[in-house]
Amino acid sequence: MVPVVVAAMAVLALGLHPARAAQVSYYDVTRGAHPHDVAPAPDGTVWYTAQSQGALGILDPRNGKVTQIPLGPDAAPHGVIAGPDRAAWITEGGQNAIARVDPVTKAVKLFPLPKDFPNANLNTATFDRKGILWFTGQNGVYGRVDPATGKVDAWKAPKGVGPYGITTTPNGDVWYASLAGDHIAKIDTVSGDALMVQPPKPGVGPRRIWSDSKGMLWVSFWTTGEVGRYDPIGKAWKVWSLPKAKAGCYAVYVDDKDKVWLTDWDGNAIVRFDPVTEKFDSFPSTRRNASVRQLSGRRGELWGAESGTDRLFVVRD
Repeated sequence: MVPVVVAAMAVLALGLHPARAAQVSYYDVTRGAHPHDVAPAPDGTVWYTAQSQGALGILDPRNGKVTQIPLGPDAAPHGVIAGPDRAAWITEGGQNAIARVDPVTKAVKLFPLPKDFPNANLNTATFDRKGILWFTGQNGVYGRVDPATGKVDAWKAPKGVGPYGITTTPNGDVWYASLAGDHIAKIDTVSGDALMVQPPKPGVGPRRIWSDSKGMLWVSFWTTGEVGRYDPIGKAWKVWSLPKAKAGCYAVYVDDKDKVWLTDWDGNAIVRFDPVTEKFDSFPSTRRNASVRQLSGRRGELWGAESGTDRLFVVRD
């Protein structure tokens, strides 16, 4: 399929700063896939989870070609990331396992959760600096997989249901956000214990979390439509409200220039925030009900999936 390219300026609205020209490209994927998460792959393609079709999708942006790899019976993948082994690693909620897809052979290998953690509702994963994969499950679970041994460990989250986004800082610390638990937490990567940090005010609904190059943690506040920055050293929060949004800040991603990208769910747009100028730029979707749930990227590119329109998109500066 040929990508649709839109040369666009950010829409100017109250509280928004006009963005310099940026090229936004859209790519249709398999109809009915409802792509959830995306991950730019090491070979230049882009992986996405076809949650409704139980598959890992692969988009080649050079020609728009799309292929899908079935993950197994009852598969319902949520998150996907690129591992240090250049493979796709997937939180596979339908089979209650972490899945690895070999990019060359397309072989799927499952790492099932321990039997005492059924129906974890697996969400998101990250690799630490030692090559261990850490994951979250919304039904009150977080855990790890050692790819070298295949060993899977899991723990009950300190406040039960809610673990959602997860990230690794430049110094190797692993943090997750708990949507229903209304907190963020640092995982002790040796013992597995989780140290909770309360949000700046109750009821913000931390959904996803990402570290910048300095180890500052950026957190999307779903309930209040805000983005928060937590300083783990100073133990202090700073919060900004998305322009015109009273709720619906879903995804967060920090790019290679330390610009912060967010989902304005209610505004049907992607928002870029510059922490230096404290200005927001908005990039609305060209279709209604885009429903962007996660963002990722590589140098010069911001990628996301419109689960409501069966499209992937990229913003290139």
